[in-house]
Amino acid sequence: MTNIAPDTFRIAVAQLNPVVGDVAGNLALARQARADAARAGADLVLFTELFIAGYPPEDLVLKPAFVAACARAVEELAVDTADGGPGVVVGTPLRRDSGLHNSLVVLDGGAVVAERHKLDLPNYGEFDEKRVFQPGPHMPGPVNFRGVRLGLPICEDIWGELGVCETLAESGAEILLVPNGSPYYRGKLDQRQQVVIRQTIESGLPIVYANQLGGQDELVFDGASFAINADRTLAFQMPQFEAACALTTWRRSGEGRWACIDGPLAAIPEREEADYSACMLGLRDYVDKNGFRDVVLGFSGGIDSAICATIAVDALGPERVRCVMMPYRYTSADSLKDAEDCARALRVRYDTVPIFEPVDGFVEALAPHFGGAVEGVTAENLQSRARGTILMAISNRFGSMVVTTGNKSEMSVGYATLYGDMNGGFNPIKDLYKMQVYALARWRNGAVPSGALGPSGLVIPQNIIDKAPSAELRPDQTDQDSLPPYPVLDDILECLVEGEMGVDAIVARGHDRDTVHRVEHLLYVAEYKRRQAAPGVKITKKNFGRDRRYPITNRFRDRT
Repeated sequence: MTNIAPDTFRIAVAQLNPVVGDVAGNLALARQARADAARAGADLVLFTELFIAGYPPEDLVLKPAFVAACARAVEELAVDTADGGPGVVVGTPLRRDSGLHNSLVVLDGGAVVAERHKLDLPNYGEFDEKRVFQPGPHMPGPVNFRGVRLGLPICEDIWGELGVCETLAESGAEILLVPNGSPYYRGKLDQRQQVVIRQTIESGLPIVYANQLGGQDELVFDGASFAINADRTLAFQMPQFEAACALTTWRRSGEGRWACIDGPLAAIPEREEADYSACMLGLRDYVDKNGFRDVVLGFSGGIDSAICATIAVDALGPERVRCVMMPYRYTSADSLKDAEDCARALRVRYDTVPIFEPVDGFVEALAPHFGGAVEGVTAENLQSRARGTILMAISNRFGSMVVTTGNKSEMSVGYATLYGDMNGGFNPIKDLYKMQVYALARWRNGAVPSGALGPSGLVIPQNIIDKAPSAELRPDQTDQDSLPPYPVLDDILECLVEGEMGVDAIVARGHDRDTVHRVEHLLYVAEYKRRQAAPGVKITKKNFGRDRRYPITNRFRDRT
């Protein structure tokens, strides 16, 4: 290929949905994207971080056979570029004398023409790359690709303080192309753009930020790839939560500076729509990538199961969702009606399996050992565990994945039953506080997110939103019998979990000290339950599991 400097350069940005470990499938995705880009006239296709492996591969990269499979896929993709079509920048793990690296390769003319290794390995929050990778052995220089000098930092290289972008500019780079695996949390896109603008100011170069799409266990990668011109204007914006391969056209000015003159400008979802879309994509990919045919969930007539059923229908289609009402003597007539109305609005299969006989059977069997009385929390949890057993039986018989429906407020304080309502394979609202669940329900009743397979209109009956939440495990029960009002509880929990704030600081916000102490205590003693909970979509900056890692055995309480 020629190295004469062109005046126009066409970059196809491949914002695709790889599957961790599916090396052959990811290679096929890359080949299809390259073929599409070739027809569009692209010079280069930019893929995302560790695309060949899928991201994050975690300890899978410690298996030599997996790294070798990725290397073979890269070799095959390199051979494809002998056809004279677009070159490729693609992420892959590489083992070299300097160690195992999170790397990218540049492919052109039938060969691997360059390699670059990630320098700044993140080791915070959901990231744990220092566990499995070694940093690149030296500061990378630019790559001359068909006459354009490309700087190729990888994800965290532009977030940290190592000066990678500035060094590339000083070494003669003209454009920075950055492959990323940046997971979603609320407000993350604004944060990414601020990071890129800062690096644009420091380097004086335009930056293309290519981000992965798709759900991977708890993480959702939202795409939303973009570029910032050297003058700090938005060069292009790709859609969020949607796969795309976008052609962008760049032109060199008389002063030798590159600027994007043509590219997409997609609208970005607002707060509730973005959170809802993340939950939907995370559930869809967890179900589909793990080979489940359909899902089943307990349907109580309450807000949590209603929003989970709605997300499931939007993600998978109503024909793949089964809702099961499991009434007992404390189930209200309102709940029976609300659940049936919601199931009808969502057009899902709706079954009723009463739990009188199994619960009463447990009570009868246990009564002689309990002095004749089975009551209190023991009796309440028997109801929840009977329901959990029924759902798991349906799962065993039909191969359906059980969707868990507990919100972050309940998971924080242990307002959930192990081996009961906590049963299941995945929880789409695990990282949403109760008031956020209500906000999403109201939003969904007035809108349908892009890519949703469910119906429009009032899919969650207004009575479900308006009525006082209740587990209905005893007569006239409401959640507020055991917990502070949810607006109070949620604010205290956000301070404790996301903010890591002390009790004094939380009290200074207007909260009662005894209430804060009680919530802090409940948060700590429920850690053992959360360790046994199903995974769920990360929505906030600090979710349970990947981000917040507290000990189960913990006697500390903030009482200063």
